[in-house]
Amino acid sequence: MNWLTQVGELLKKYQPGGSPALPIEEIHAHFDEVAEAAPGSAIAEGLAAAFRSDETPAFGQMLATLFTNSDGDQKAGMLNQLISAVSPQVLTQVLPGFGLAGLVKRAGGKLTPEQAEEFAPEAVQQLAENAEKANPAIIDTLSSFYAQHGTLVKSLGGPALTVLLGKVSERQKKAA
Repeated sequence: MNWLTQVGELLKKYQPGGSPALPIEEIHAHFDEVAEAAPGSAIAEGLAAAFRSDETPAFGQMLATLFTNSDGDQKAGMLNQLISAVSPQVLTQVLPGFGLAGLVKRAGGKLTPEQAEEFAPEAVQQLAENAEKANPAIIDTLSSFYAQHGTLVKSLGGPALTVLLGKVSERQKKAA
């Protein structure tokens, strides 16, 4: 059985005109089912839609939430991608305000998990906002990264998961 058949009925709840607002526990359970059945690309596409949605907080704010809930390896992975997406000029504008310019320079663009722990969520938020302006594709890159970490994605809350599942449902409808 393909994954769309496996979770198709569940995804109908997230189509326009589907079920009314669901309790967060139910949304989490639905996300778990879909994340287990669906390919990572479907989750990444849904996450990118949530990052871009007017129904969710701004991308930078959501990324700061993910950062806060990430372990050191995940923080380093995300930050290294984020830093590579912005120009050195943006780094020199944003990082000194957080006392991080020297840290990134010493790291040579490749932060370790220990170095990533020194970043404040506010620094991540500002970097993400600047990265999105300079390179909007960073949303897709980081969506693919976080699609592999479902537990973290759930930390974004009900509205983001609802948008994500709605996008996966839209993909399912197109495939039908």
